[in-house]
Amino acid sequence: MQDFAPFLPGLGGLLALICLTLAFRTGRRRRLIDNLPTSKTSGVFIGLVELKGSAEAAAPLTSYLAETACVHYAWSVDEHWSRTVVTTETDSKGNTRIVTRHESGWTNVANGGETIPFYLQDDCGVVLVQPEGAKIEPLKMFDETCSLGDPLYYAKGPAGSVSDSDHRRRFVEQGIPLHANLFVFGQARERTDIVAPEIAADEQAPMFLISTRSEEQVSSGMRWGARGWTIFGLLLAVGFTVWRDGVANLDLANRVPLYLAIAGGYLFLGLLAWVWMIFNSLVDLRQRVRAAWALVDIQLKRRFDLIPNLVNCVKGYRDHEAQLQTELAALRNQLKATPPGISGPDHGAVSNVIIGITERYPELKADAAFLALQKNLSDTEQRIALARSYFNDIATHYNTRLETVPERFVAKLGAMSPQSLMAANEFERAPVRVDLSGT
Repeated sequence: MQDFAPFLPGLGGLLALICLTLAFRTGRRRRLIDNLPTSKTSGVFIGLVELKGSAEAAAPLTSYLAETACVHYAWSVDEHWSRTVVTTETDSKGNTRIVTRHESGWTNVANGGETIPFYLQDDCGVVLVQPEGAKIEPLKMFDETCSLGDPLYYAKGPAGSVSDSDHRRRFVEQGIPLHANLFVFGQARERTDIVAPEIAADEQAPMFLISTRSEEQVSSGMRWGARGWTIFGLLLAVGFTVWRDGVANLDLANRVPLYLAIAGGYLFLGLLAWVWMIFNSLVDLRQRVRAAWALVDIQLKRRFDLIPNLVNCVKGYRDHEAQLQTELAALRNQLKATPPGISGPDHGAVSNVIIGITERYPELKADAAFLALQKNLSDTEQRIALARSYFNDIATHYNTRLETVPERFVAKLGAMSPQSLMAANEFERAPVRVDLSGT
């Protein structure tokens, strides 16, 4: 140990830097979760999303141990063993002695599991989740320890036994039951079978998480994880130096200033890492605000492309009135809108115009093509409302972060300013509902 002692402070410093890196990584992921507003399934767009809902499947799995309907399960069977070991040991003086010790432990004797794609359902609809490659945080569905006389012992476990077995087995199963509430954080992409999004693993995504814990619990766990890594790194940075001094038989009381200097240097590096993380987090949040506004423009473009179809549908019934032509032309020209806080043209809702058209042309209500277009336009209106709500949510969070101490001081480094929110601007407060069950 004397020969190795001079290297202990360096080793402790290296391990402390690794801990600080892990703390930084965990803290960055927590802020990513906190920065991303929760979307509705009907408002999922391509890109990183955060969702809450229940796990649903048309043909769910049946778990092995609990025999519960689920979309994911993993089980294991461990067998307990114990033995007495007698060894002969020789000390530094050449004296031998017989040592008897008792050893025991658990050995895994069987395991398995299965996962299937499932739908995440909320009050707005469903979205497909491909769980392969995700970090899954399941619920414990089964946990039982039994002896040889219990029917479970062989019914769900192997016929053979491990060496020195005590004939006790522990059966544990975790999974995601059907209808379980989930928090999903991952990358949305377009499905290959239909025009709809799905959540799946992506190498470029910072994280893919499927958790039975709530968003608050996940965020809190990461917060304490980051703090734990930071404190552990501090103990390593100082502790290995104390260890070296103890091996060298130095007076530890006289070395206290050195230990304080090491702790101060470590905390200073931690402070720099924290400022770096906060600044990058605010920049990322600002970019998400801009991306959220781009989603509003995308939905306006989608509505812009649907308006000509409505014109063609109405054209076959009667000549257009001047007011109808004006309204349709105005909606057709709403390809873009000005971001909040900047002067320029704004956009309006389409629902009132559709209601006016159906009132002037009652015979259109019975036409299937018009009803389909009306439903598409109503769905588009809801998508715009969801995109507007998403923009306001993330902009509000961004503005709050800019006003919170001490982050407001970090924000000044990047000359970041608050983002104006998007007003209703004639959008209907409630979604437009179109019942096509009678067609």
